[in-house]
Amino acid sequence: MNENDAKMRIDELRKTLEYHAKKYYDEDKPEISDFEYDMMMNELKNLEKQFPDLITKDSLTQKVGGHVKEGFTEVVHEVPLQSLQDVFSYDELREFDERVRKQLSDGGAKLKYVVETKIDGLSMAIEYKDGNFVRAATRGNGTVGEDVSNNAKTIKTIPQKLAEPANIIVRGEVFIGSKEFDKMNEEREIQGKTLFANARNAAAGSLRQLDSKITAERPLDIFIFNVQKLENNTFNSHYEQLQYLSKLGFNVNPVKILCNNIEEAINAITKIGDDRESLSFGIDGAVVKVDNLDYREELGTTYKTPRWAIAYKYPPEQKETVLQDIVCQVGRTGAITPVAVLNPVKVAGSTISKTTLHNEDFVKEKDLKIGDTVIIQKAGDVIPEVVGVVYSKRTGKEKEFVMPHVCPVCGAPTVREEGEAVTRCTGIECGAKALYNMLHFASKEGMEIDGLGFSIIEQLYDKGLITGIADIYNLKLEDVASLKKNGKKFAQNLIDAIENSKNNDLSKLLTGLGIRHVGAKTAKNLSRSYRNMDNLMNASIESLNTQSDMGEVMANSIYQFFHEEQSIDLINKLKEAGVNMESLEEESDDKRFEGMTFVLTGTLSKYSRNEASDIIEKMGGKTSGSVSKKTTYVLAGEDAGSKLTKAQSLGVTVISEDEFQDMIS
Repeated sequence: MNENDAKMRIDELRKTLEYHAKKYYDEDKPEISDFEYDMMMNELKNLEKQFPDLITKDSLTQKVGGHVKEGFTEVVHEVPLQSLQDVFSYDELREFDERVRKQLSDGGAKLKYVVETKIDGLSMAIEYKDGNFVRAATRGNGTVGEDVSNNAKTIKTIPQKLAEPANIIVRGEVFIGSKEFDKMNEEREIQGKTLFANARNAAAGSLRQLDSKITAERPLDIFIFNVQKLENNTFNSHYEQLQYLSKLGFNVNPVKILCNNIEEAINAITKIGDDRESLSFGIDGAVVKVDNLDYREELGTTYKTPRWAIAYKYPPEQKETVLQDIVCQVGRTGAITPVAVLNPVKVAGSTISKTTLHNEDFVKEKDLKIGDTVIIQKAGDVIPEVVGVVYSKRTGKEKEFVMPHVCPVCGAPTVREEGEAVTRCTGIECGAKALYNMLHFASKEGMEIDGLGFSIIEQLYDKGLITGIADIYNLKLEDVASLKKNGKKFAQNLIDAIENSKNNDLSKLLTGLGIRHVGAKTAKNLSRSYRNMDNLMNASIESLNTQSDMGEVMANSIYQFFHEEQSIDLINKLKEAGVNMESLEEESDDKRFEGMTFVLTGTLSKYSRNEASDIIEKMGGKTSGSVSKKTTYVLAGEDAGSKLTKAQSLGVTVISEDEFQDMIS
């Protein structure tokens, strides 16, 4: 490769790596695997090594990728939090050992290594004065990080006071354990929230929350792995320092192996690789560190990395196996996911017999057929995936996979809407969706049953006291009281809340039913228009299509919902339980705002936004979240922002609250 070609490729790699580094470090939303990123970084390093004149200070090979997030106070690290050079083979580890020995004045006569697991999380420095917690900061770009002290205080394994009055700065890795991550994602799925892609993203995103209350809700943990600075330091061994950190009360990395030479270190790395499936936390490699602190001082560092440590990344292991079948699982939100059933095969230390195929499009893109010989890959602790098909082993007897037209759990029809990759179950009484449906039904947006949150619903469900929405209204005082010690008062409050919910407006019930595409605003419009549940259930597609802000997709969704056997059954059960099926809002002949569209912006002092919207809609008007040429009025309160500016630029009439009051009086 000549220099011009090298420069073009280097520029391309830098641009791509900068993009993915931003996604990884700053947004905690990586779009590629660590292995893919590492391979590109390795290619860039090799090209820069071959063409050193092309190295620039802003290259990611010369700096750490993170930046300080807006909203956090900057912290200048007293001792930089450097990154590590990555290697991918044992020969590269031996080369590292040779370099170290050559650089040491005594040839490394007393050279020992400590091998530790490379925790897959977010790096953080914690400072203590006289044994008391002072401050915690993320790595950031290695020199400047973010002050996350309030968030760090919510992590139970970070001591607020040490066993000795030490003045010390330590470095650790914040992470979420494997089981804790799975449970957290399961709860998020039930609550209808976006799932975290992996534990590292979840940990990083949780630690970098501007609201520490959110951080406190996440199961964060930390392993301390280094002393950055210690006043009156008498240690000359990293391994002994780790033992001292444990004595002080820190949660130290549990995998730390003292090795007499590089071959022992390689054996330790191999063993960690073999055992990593049994670890309770995710790793993305192993770290080899020079144990002798005087040697570290002599070896020094580059701008980005220490010369006394190196990170070994486990290569992805690939195996062939047979795709025996593709079965479909129904998630808590009704999403139907195809799952590969495989001839069991051992990959990267674990036996794989099943793995997700994500959705129908993934199966088609990979051209997977039942009976195919496929390649399975598992890099580090990443979920195993089907990489591709071994076409040379196709026999012609393989079968095409077709997504089911009915739910494999409840038999209700499935639907895949235009523009979506997910196929969903439409049954409201589907057992797979039970927890999610009940939680949404009881939510503030739905029937507003105070006290009936995720934990209580889960306990009631696990005890078999409720299996679906209708069962909520069959709960007895003793059922609820049995969930808590001395829980009679709580039980009475919850039973009262359930009873009171029967008197809600029809719009609350419609929201609580979780009809696809129907939110609180549409539910109110439907309640106003049809006045009772029977009228709505009997409404034709044509009638629904004439409703305010009703598109064809939404109208079809509502029509199909009310013609599902499960929906009809549930509504009949709710009627029998005494749940109100009528609109409680007085009908109004006042349509003074008919044909008008309002946009609300800024802080209103005389009404809440919901109150103002209700008034407008009762009088025949519509409310919108965005300003356009079709907007009739913008109702602007204090501190109105971009919507007010846009209204002024488009010539849309802007009114104050006083003017609005005059219009409705």
